[in-house]
Amino acid sequence: MNNTMLAAIAETAQAPLVVRHVPRPVPGKGQVLIKVHAVGVNPLDTKIAAGGGAHARQPLPAVLGIDLAGTVVELGEDVHDFASGDEVFGMAGGIGGAQGALAEYIAVDARLIALKPRALSMREAAALPLVFITAWEGLVDRANVRSGQQVLIHGGAGGVGQMAVQIAKARGAEVYATGSASSLDFIHELGATAIDYRTQDTESYVRLHTDGEGFDIVYDTVGGPTLDASFNAVKTYTGHVLSCLGWGQHSLAPLSFRGASYSGVFTLMPLLTGKGREHHGQILREATVLFEAGALRIKVDQTRFGLGDVNEAFAQVAEGRGKGKTVVEIGAE
Repeated sequence: MNNTMLAAIAETAQAPLVVRHVPRPVPGKGQVLIKVHAVGVNPLDTKIAAGGGAHARQPLPAVLGIDLAGTVVELGEDVHDFASGDEVFGMAGGIGGAQGALAEYIAVDARLIALKPRALSMREAAALPLVFITAWEGLVDRANVRSGQQVLIHGGAGGVGQMAVQIAKARGAEVYATGSASSLDFIHELGATAIDYRTQDTESYVRLHTDGEGFDIVYDTVGGPTLDASFNAVKTYTGHVLSCLGWGQHSLAPLSFRGASYSGVFTLMPLLTGKGREHHGQILREATVLFEAGALRIKVDQTRFGLGDVNEAFAQVAEGRGKGKTVVEIGAE
């Protein structure tokens, strides 16, 4: 195996990524070396490339790319759960100073990955980790979503939103989701009652769907004023508001007057701190169970991008033009 590889480098902020040869990583203790086949491009990747996303702590120059699917080609010391040739997926790099997945090879902590669902292509598997983990950490880890509950997902057609809708449905909840007019059919296809947030205000849909009582769980995947609206949509006493974008200044008064709860979801924490990495692998194994049961699907944009097209892929994500998750293919499946 060659000791160099091709990688897409974000050399400086707001400049095009450059594809060039860099040293191929060697797996350390507890790591596996993965031959990357596909990389899911997230909005956070594009923000880092533009000089933003400070919470990801990824100084430039850097190889970006958080989500990946590929094949294990080498094991580091003390790795026992994987073997060479295993097809895997995970949210495993690209932040906290670690090399990202937009390269031919990546060495990752084996705790962060899982075997790829057999029913999924590499492209589909690469689109999944960050959005599924974020949805699961909120709905399952924080709120224990379950049968008999009414759940509202804000941004139900987005990456995290569509995973949240399907997870809540699979666990027996009655699911509602907000979106724009153009996304309502897709939300309905996922199995949720679609709410056009532009034509229905919070008071109206809370009254219509919960007799004014409020939802048991409200998951905000949009942030800003949508989180404020969530505090007014949750059930008194037992309600639970979640947000993966709760970073602004918000008045907690509406939530406090309901005696309800709030949880923030920060999916990057295990990668940044090293704590809780095993749980990411466990969550991905839960995704596999849902896929193999036919309870989960992922929408991938049909445009095919290779490593040499990485700037076009980033532009598609930054400008919101993708019809599903944008994926860059590094190697053949």
